[in-house]
Amino acid sequence: MATSKIQKDDTVILIAGKEKGKTGLVTKLDGNYAVVQGLNMVTHYVKRNQQQGTEGALKKIEAPIHVSNLAYYDDKEKKAVKIGFKILSDQSKIRYNKRTKKEVGK
Repeated sequence: MATSKIQKDDTVILIAGKEKGKTGLVTKLDGNYAVVQGLNMVTHYVKRNQQQGTEGALKKIEAPIHVSNLAYYDDKEKKAVKIGFKILSDQSKIRYNKRTKKEVGK
């Protein structure tokens, strides 16, 4: 599988949808979907369980967002930036900001 331009613990901005323009931290990646902290909240019903003694409840959880609706957010520039890949002389692959040519992430 190819390396994703969006990775876990990246700060991203939502570029489409009802919460367009909001930023958050990627907490989980699953294929082409990412869970972003505090964004795309949905109400989930938790069923009552008599054996464990838990009551039914409505719970807010973060729903996955397709990575095509996310862009890497640069805190220094305060805007969304395009990410590219470079292969260094030691054959390691890094992500970089295409505008400033600086390495991003880890």
